[in-house]
This record gives sequence, C-alpha cells and structure tokens, in this order.
Amino acid sequence: MVEEGRPCPWVLFRPSWNTYLRRLLMVLILFISCLIYCVLFRRQQQKTQLEPLEAHVAELQLNLTVPRKDLTLHWEAGPTLGRSFTHGPGLEKGRLYIRRDGIYRLHIQVTLANCSAACSTVQPRATVTVSICSPTAHSISLLRLHFGQSCTVASQRLTRLALGDILCTNLTLPLLPSRNADETFFGVHWVYP
Repeated sequence: MVEEGRPCPWVLFRPSWNTYLRRLLMVLILFISCLIYCVLFRRQQQKTQLEPLEAHVAELQLNLTVPRKDLTLHWEAGPTLGRSFTHGPGLEKGRLYIRRDGIYRLHIQVTLANCSAACSTVQPRATVTVSICSPTAHSISLLRLHFGQSCTVASQRLTRLALGDILCTNLTLPLLPSRNADETFFGVHWVYP
C-alpha cells in the first residue's frame, strides 16, 4: 500500500531561492519606508523649530490729546509718533490689549511734568500702578511704583498675561506726566509661551 503525502517525511522542506529573495525584498522595502518616514518627520520637526514665532511687542508713548479726568494714563503708538509701535498687542481706548497668552516683560517709566529733583514737591503718596483692569475676574495689580522724593519712577518685571487682558496704568491725581517720549513710556515684550 502506498502512502499519500510527502515521500520521505524525515527530509526537511527547503525553500527555494525565490522565497528568500521575496522575504529579503519585503524587509528591504519596509526598512526604506521607515527610513524615508523618519527623515521627512525629522525635517518637518526641525523646520517647525527653526521658524520663529511672530513677535508680540509694544512700545507706547503718552497720548496727551485726551484731557486727564481720572487716574488712567492713555497711550498711543504709530509711525507718526516716532519710536512707538505695536506688533501683536493692540490699543483699546488708550489701554494695551493682549492678543496672545504667555510670559511678557513689562516695562514702564514715568517722569512728572514741572518737577525738579532739587526742590521736589511730589506728594508723599504719589504712585504709578500698572494693572490688569479687564476682564474684571482676572483683575490684579502688576506694578506699584512710589515716587518718594524723585521726579521719575521706572521698573520692569516678567509676568504671565492671558489673551484678552487689558493693561491699565494709573497716576495719582493731580500730577501730570512729562510730554517727552524719552521720559514717559510703557511697553511689553512677549518672551515665552
């Protein structure tokens, strides 16, 4: 009686060269595909890292066309005003409006008009404050500067600001700030997300 199946079951099956070449070709195609994907992904990642984020910066000078009826100092910017500008943040009713979340360097300098350090007549409680005045739920004082016996105060700090924050600067009444743009200015510079 003749058995069906392999004639010699103790002999191992040997794949042909074609089978080896097909497997090698599949592994090679898989390797090349992975390599191409990794190279393209890395290039895209480097391109994203090299593209700088748009700068959000503002340097403002005092808007002296608005009569001073309250504590708020009103600011303005534009090419016709000299060195004042806004790139990113906006101005809303003379107040600075933040359009990007992040950490900002805030700076301000205010010099009083008609003031002499030699015979300073500055009120003892004269102050300049910078605060987030809107939205009211997020309202907080960021800087409070006392004139003391000086005619000028200046300061800077890093602070986190959020989209939609509106910054207000207040000067004790009836004091008047100097009209000179080199003596009275205010600005922010976005430094980190």
